[in-house]
Amino acid sequence: MSENQIKSPGLPKLFLKKNEERRLNAGHLWVYSNEVDNKKSLLKDLEVGATVEIYSDRGKFCGNAYVNPHSLICARVYSFKQGQAFDKELLVKRIGAALSLRESLYSFPAYRLVHGEGDLLPGLVVDRYNDVLVVQISTAGMQAIESEVIEALMECVKPAAIHVRSTSSVRILEGLEPREETVFGTVPDVVRIKENGLEFDVPIEAGQKTGWFFDHRDNRKTLQDFCEGKRVLDAFSYLGAWGINALAGGASEVLAIDSSQAACDGALKNAELNGYKEDRFSVMKGDVADCLARLRDTTSDRFDVIVLDPPAFIQRAKDKRKGTEMYRKINSLAAQLLTDNGLLVSASCSHHLTDAELQRVALQSARGVGRGLQILVRGHQGRDHPVHAAIPETEYLKAIFARLIR
Repeated sequence: MSENQIKSPGLPKLFLKKNEERRLNAGHLWVYSNEVDNKKSLLKDLEVGATVEIYSDRGKFCGNAYVNPHSLICARVYSFKQGQAFDKELLVKRIGAALSLRESLYSFPAYRLVHGEGDLLPGLVVDRYNDVLVVQISTAGMQAIESEVIEALMECVKPAAIHVRSTSSVRILEGLEPREETVFGTVPDVVRIKENGLEFDVPIEAGQKTGWFFDHRDNRKTLQDFCEGKRVLDAFSYLGAWGINALAGGASEVLAIDSSQAACDGALKNAELNGYKEDRFSVMKGDVADCLARLRDTTSDRFDVIVLDPPAFIQRAKDKRKGTEMYRKINSLAAQLLTDNGLLVSASCSHHLTDAELQRVALQSARGVGRGLQILVRGHQGRDHPVHAAIPETEYLKAIFARLIR
């Protein structure tokens, strides 16, 4: 046994194939099933959610991880410290560090409190809405200690309510069923948050994902700089965050489009909450691509600013071609609805679509209407969604603010 091997004989050991430890040595937290040396350690014999020690083929300790033998990502490192248990004590330490960062950034307690690997807590996302927490667990290893997660959150944050909304598609890959339950306190129908000097009512149980999309907070603030006196279209508007930020920046009027009636109703209420009546903020319900095409074909009205903030069209690598075509379609339609020198804000939350590829989509759309593309700002996820420097997958959000010029 190497001097670097841990002295705890009871903890299972997972050995990697030759040179497969290089990514872990660089700080990455994932181990893929084809990287495991099954001659030295049988992955299939481990229990789902069990904690293990990971070693190189030469017996050097690489990290402690929890495992799922049935998943492509078969192990996720939770600590590079030998002997570190995956328990409430570690959770309190990591959540406390995450909380300290957010409290230093935001005066109002509405933000992503825990951002998975970005906060060294793989498989755990927690969004905070003042004294209500929404928890999303996506991996079997984190699911195995859900009760400790809740206890740690209670100790660190002391919330009035905690709602578990673990419904992400990653759970399917982990062999987990969707799970939704209020595990502490009583969750109100809506919670009120503050963003960029504005107020929004957010539905928790009836909302999308964890209720709100905090990741675009800074990009929505940037939008305000471009909207004075402008006519704005907010596509995939959800609860109206982009459009209402545009009005705060001086937009003359905003049209918000979403396929959900509940989202449209919520957007109207949020606009009124901030003092904007329907003569300046209106909604259109329907499939966004269909609505854009109808506006193009049935009216001569054009918009000075168009925001495209769609859901992730590319969930998996194999979906990339089809998803990229969807990005091209909506960007092309938007280009046809923009005034000369109009501003296109094109966003993507698909990790598999790079910044360069999003820019290429926007450029092709501009060229399709005989214009050039002038990049003004590149936006990324907010500071409450920290990027793990060794894990490119944690940097998923991108947005370009670009003028279509002649």
